[in-house]
Amino acid sequence: MDTLESYRHIIQSLLTAYAAIPIANGQIDCYTVFDTKQDHYMVMNVGWDGHRRVYGCVLHLDIKQGKISIEQNMTEMRVAQELVERGVPKDDIVLGFQSPEMREYTGYGVF
Repeated sequence: MDTLESYRHIIQSLLTAYAAIPIANGQIDCYTVFDTKQDHYMVMNVGWDGHRRVYGCVLHLDIKQGKISIEQNMTEMRVAQELVERGVPKDDIVLGFQSPEMREYTGYGVF
């Protein structure tokens, strides 16, 4: 399996496992959105917690320039560390939620 296909598989596996964790409160659906043609991968929460509407992207990863970019992480999961544990080199992980000027100090990759 080439690197791009491997990264797609790793991301989809990681996000699918996260989305399968039940949400304890409210009537909230947690589901994945995978755009494998443009390499956008997300986990969404949609529903109601009492009278409060819940809607939003809790995890968002992209593949850009052959690297995995973590665009959003609103979870307690250490996504970058999970990717490393699944075989992705740190240089191929970009903390996209960090400003471009700060990325070189993160210990992970840059574009």
